[in-house]
Amino acid sequence: MQETRQNKIARMLQKELSILFQEQTRAMHGVMVSVTRTKISPDLSICTAYLSIFPSERANELIQNITRNEKHLRYELGTRIRHQMRIIPELRFFIDDSLDYIERIDELLKK
Repeated sequence: MQETRQNKIARMLQKELSILFQEQTRAMHGVMVSVTRTKISPDLSICTAYLSIFPSERANELIQNITRNEKHLRYELGTRIRHQMRIIPELRFFIDDSLDYIERIDELLKK
């Protein structure tokens, strides 16, 4: 039962974070950030979000910028979900490089 609740909350957080990133990256032309997966801890205090960043050359620069602005993102997320959750979880961001990995495998298979 606990796992079902975690999955529902993780999906809600993924949706809200993706909307936040979409609004913030509108001003930055040529950059796209999408939330590919979110995980929430059993006590609902930590949310781990995996981000897919295009172009991948700027991924490290953007992930550092996102982690610097983590408090502001948490505040914005809190204003969106304050009626659904009592405690807004701490956010942790990681790069999801699975698309780059798949692309590399495809290149190796073509050789």
